[in-house]
Amino acid sequence: MKNQMTFQRYEFKYLMDLRQLQAVLSAMAPYMVPDEYSHSSIRNLYLDTPDYRLIRRSLERPVYKEKLRVRSYDRAGEQAPVFVELKKKYQSVVYKRRISLPQEQALACMDGRQPWPDSQIGAELAYTMDFYKTLRPAVFLSYERDSFRGVEDEEFRVTFDSQIQYRQEELTLDSDTWGTPILPSGQVLMELKVAGGLPLWMAHVLSEQRIFKTSFSKYGAAYQDIMLNRQRGEQKYA
Repeated sequence: MKNQMTFQRYEFKYLMDLRQLQAVLSAMAPYMVPDEYSHSSIRNLYLDTPDYRLIRRSLERPVYKEKLRVRSYDRAGEQAPVFVELKKKYQSVVYKRRISLPQEQALACMDGRQPWPDSQIGAELAYTMDFYKTLRPAVFLSYERDSFRGVEDEEFRVTFDSQIQYRQEELTLDSDTWGTPILPSGQVLMELKVAGGLPLWMAHVLSEQRIFKTSFSKYGAAYQDIMLNRQRGEQKYA
């Protein structure tokens, strides 16, 4: 899955506590197995304009929205491969296109010191950077992820994200995962990634455990926390 460069699917998100997590894992046992990369320490650099145009637009829940980020699945040095990802959502369908580059080259492409690779995805990234003009790394966001795939339907994937945290300092993937937590202690974010509908057994366990779909966005939660802290600071010195 890490080597896949294009995606088109539905993604459903659910927040749950540890008791609910264990119930879901038990229900999954006959139907799912850990995927090829069962555990990852994911690091992201989210790009945005100085006034956070992309995430503000995303939080308005429009019919179409997009995000641009750089991702690694562990600590990444300058020459380590990373993924530059353009993630779009249109009428609930998620489209993700990405390209793999050494981190040093990816950062050079983003700030205009090097051209993007001569490919369809490279051209899309170049267009996006030119369209928004002032995109730059805005937030570092990391989390621990456990991933599973269906035994019969390998396109059905379930991921569990914990220790989700963000920061606005040390905006590089070659760093430790430290920052401000987004979720309360003991809470986990589950994502279901499907081409069509949910399997019946998963729908049953969600209903039994009273686990409800949410529109939670990791970068959105980080942005809202940033704005809240900024507001508190302004009030303190008013």
